Amino acid sequence: MELYYSLSVLIVLASFFAYLNVRFLKLPSTIGIMVLAMAVSIFLVIFGNVFPSTLSRISRLIHSFDFTELLMGAMLNFLLFAGAIHINIKDLREQRGPIVVFSTVSVIISTFVVGTTVYYIPITDLNIPYIYCLLFGALISPTDPVAVLSILKQAKVRKSLETKIAGESLFNDGVAVVVFAVLLQLAQGTAEDLTPLNIAWLFIKEAGGAFILGIILGVTASRAMRKIDDYKVSVLITLSVVMGGYLIARGLHISGPLTMVIAGIIIGNFKRRFSMSPTTKDYLDKFWELNDEILNAILFLFIGFNLLVIKNLDSYWFPGLACIVLVLFSRFISIWLPTKFIRFREKFSPGTIKILVWGGLRGGVSIALALSIDDGPYTNTIIAITYFVVVFSIIVQGLTIGNFAQKVLAKE
Repeated sequence: MELYYSLSVLIVLASFFAYLNVRFLKLPSTIGIMVLAMAVSIFLVIFGNVFPSTLSRISRLIHSFDFTELLMGAMLNFLLFAGAIHINIKDLREQRGPIVVFSTVSVIISTFVVGTTVYYIPITDLNIPYIYCLLFGALISPTDPVAVLSILKQAKVRKSLETKIAGESLFNDGVAVVVFAVLLQLAQGTAEDLTPLNIAWLFIKEAGGAFILGIILGVTASRAMRKIDDYKVSVLITLSVVMGGYLIARGLHISGPLTMVIAGIIIGNFKRRFSMSPTTKDYLDKFWELNDEILNAILFLFIGFNLLVIKNLDSYWFPGLACIVLVLFSRFISIWLPTKFIRFREKFSPGTIKILVWGGLRGGVSIALALSIDDGPYTNTIIAITYFVVVFSIIVQGLTIGNFAQKVLAKE
């Protein structure tokens, strides 16, 4: 009953904020909900002495959820599947070079550039060990697929650019989580078994196993749907792929999110290529679109209310703003450097690089990874600066990427 109560409160708040956004703010849905949740959080923090019971109840509600498990273990699988089911595999093939490089090499470059600049440049004034700076670099480097896909729906950029950004964000989580896990073990002193061979095996198992399982799930589900072509059963099959597939991936200790991406792409492209009735296609599309909107609303509501979880946030303004600049600089280096040393089918113009840099949004994945760090002397600092970067990324970059891309492309 406690879980039902908590979810009920979240759904009511999400629907109320969504209504206020559509009625008055008229921002993209996810951003509007997050802004309103942040505004309520700031109001409660400022007037906490006046409304102590309300502040206490909402704080307990937020703390009652394991945000890392909720996002990484449940919501992300649904959201990634919902996003991947609309991806055209032909577009991915055309942009496979940049997508593979940006989702692997660029994540590693960004991790070390962020960690090194945050540690050595004194303007951040964080005073945390280098290994924890690298840990922050690992969790903030992957572009968030949920934030990116929801914003790209409304940002009018050309198809090739959209595919690069969306494809990178869908596939870079696997690399980022492995890098983060390795650095976390090093930071917490539990890395006795971490050898280069073990790290390579960890990555192969996480990514390779997810790729194989995703193909098996996607092909099996597609063939089953092809034989029946019934929209009710087809929706149930896709639900079982996400929920059952996650249980299998968790049991095998492989990447659940990456499994959902592969399965979603296969099922989505089966839907386009084979003889599925228009009614079934329509119901599948609308079901997953509605799921996407509802879960996005709850996720960004969580991000807004996570403001209440951070202790002494006002003391991190200057380091947080400095880290925003350093993360953007690191994103530029991680995109620009590969384009100089790796030959791609198409040449990357300065304008394209600028759009890829500004379109690399951070979101709930970064916050979830930050919250997964065990309590320690540097945990609150990492969570606070992560929050600053994520909020700037979603609100400022998310609201301006469309106009920014149009202006940059107009000059070329």
